[in-house]
Parts: sequence; C-alpha cells; structure tokens
Amino acid sequence: MTARLVVQDLGRRHYGEVLDLQRGLCRQRVSGEIHEDILLLVEHEPVVTLGRGTRPGSLPVAAAEIERRGLEVFEVERGGDVTYHGPGQLVGYPIIDLRQHREDLHWYLRRLETGLIDALAHLGIEAETNPGLTGVWTRGRKLASIGIHVKQWVTFHGFALNVNTDLSYFDLIIPCGIRNVVMTSVATELGRVDESRLWEETRQAVIDGIGHALDLEPVKTPATLISR
Repeated sequence: MTARLVVQDLGRRHYGEVLDLQRGLCRQRVSGEIHEDILLLVEHEPVVTLGRGTRPGSLPVAAAEIERRGLEVFEVERGGDVTYHGPGQLVGYPIIDLRQHREDLHWYLRRLETGLIDALAHLGIEAETNPGLTGVWTRGRKLASIGIHVKQWVTFHGFALNVNTDLSYFDLIIPCGIRNVVMTSVATELGRVDESRLWEETRQAVIDGIGHALDLEPVKTPATLISR
C-alpha cells in the first residue's frame, strides 16, 4: 500500500508563524511522534527571506528599507540565496522523512523539481530545469524557487510557485542571487485572469505532482489537526 502524504492547507499566514510550525513538525517527525510525511501549503504575507547562501550583492535594497516598505525580512537556515514570498504565490513546505525514501538531498531536490514540472504540464505550461541552478523555469523565465533544510534526514522549507503573484516585489532583490533573471507566473504564462479558479487548479496540480514524485498518496486533512 502506498504511504500517505498528509496535505495541510494553512491559507494565508505570516512567515514567522509558519516557520515555527515547520520547525516543530520537523522535531516531531525526527522523534517519531509524527509517523507520516506532511505537505504544508500556504500563501504568505509579503516577506523577504535570506537563506544561508545569501550574498551582500543580492540585496540592492537594504533590509531596513525593505522593512520600511512594509515587508518582513527573515534570516533562515534553508539553503540558497534571497527570495520573496507574498500573496498569489503557492508555497509548499514538505516535512519528509528521507530515511523512508532515499537519504540523498540531490535526489530530493530533483524530485521536487519533477513534481512541479509535472504540475505545470497539467496546467498547460512546458517547464524545465536550468542546468546548474535549482528551481523550475519556462523558456528562460523562472516560475518556482526551491530551498530546503534537513535535520536528521527530515526536510523542511521547500518550494514557492508564482501563480498570480505581483512580480514587481522581486525588483527589491536579486532573486536567488541570479542577476538578470526574469521572474514569471502561471497567470502570466497562460494569460489567465480568473484568479480564484487558477489558484485552485494550480494547488491541486501541485498536490498531485509532488505526491507522485515522492511516490506518496496525498490525503487532505483540516489544518486544525496539526498542533505546534
């Protein structure tokens, strides 16, 4: 029988709240208190996060100025450089015990990319990876960013897919430290303006894509079932 992927839709939340939740769930998964893999889905309030690989040049606008403009700024333990999260962006945080899959971070990153590429194909977008870079692209434009952290082979942090995101926020940073990168979104690529329907279609496609990529059966449960 295929193992389950427990999907929790958290709605729109502040980044710090969900960061604390991820860390707590990771500890519970490591200890065995939680026995199944989890996928948290969330839409964040505007925030800039700085991964362990963030370089000074990736912030052309100082963190203090970014905060003055109404965005939060967090330094976090995930890999990668700087990125932006905000409304219209589907963020996924898989809490996966790689001891039950494959103890290989490169394999895991490629699985996340594959899941997103499959999801986008379902929506009608031909997406691909970019050699030497992590994430998902279409025709040279970047659709999704990925940055993870692992504790005793249990993952947290994850991926961010631009659905109908206000892409102008990316002008405040050098996204993922890649100069001259062009960020895009599902809505932009498809020319779609039906935001609510597009969001639901994308969300379901991502759930199915990530579940298939990790050989897990997605099962949706109310977010209230997860405690800190």
